[in-house]
Amino acid sequence: MKPVFLIGYMGCGKTTLGEALARELNVPYIDLDERVEAMCGMAVVSIFREMGEEQFRVMESKALRQVASMTDVVVGCGGGTPCHGSNLDLMNAAGTTVWLTTSPERITARLLLPEQKSKRPKFRDLPDEAILPLVKSELEDRTPYYSAAQVQFDSTDIETAEATTMTARRLARLLRSRS
Repeated sequence: MKPVFLIGYMGCGKTTLGEALARELNVPYIDLDERVEAMCGMAVVSIFREMGEEQFRVMESKALRQVASMTDVVVGCGGGTPCHGSNLDLMNAAGTTVWLTTSPERITARLLLPEQKSKRPKFRDLPDEAILPLVKSELEDRTPYYSAAQVQFDSTDIETAEATTMTARRLARLLRSRS
């Protein structure tokens, strides 16, 4: 199986659904940000702070090229991954890209969970009421990239373990039917 690349805005469920999908397909799950962290020996937040976004994007593209050559993997990409360089073209050529969609309101509700907000530097210091407008604006900017994915899939119903499993099964069936 060619790699499956999950793309979409932060909070759309790439990690939650990606891990469940990998279990359903019986393949490894790879978090692209974790690959970059391992390559650099520091957290993404530190890479941005100490090296800048441009260097992060260089490392992200390098990590993406590595995983794009693999088979039998599900890859959770960062929200900005498809929006930089030729990353989206590489993903579309190497495997199957899946844009996970849900409403800006649902994304915002997920990002406002204390354990989520605290680990996302972009949102950590924002007042809660500023998050939805930012999510809407950035989604609008990124939609032209995300919409170039080969598959669009609704990731709204992943709020419980059971719902996540059922959603992963639906996505696995869809992906198998495309093979």
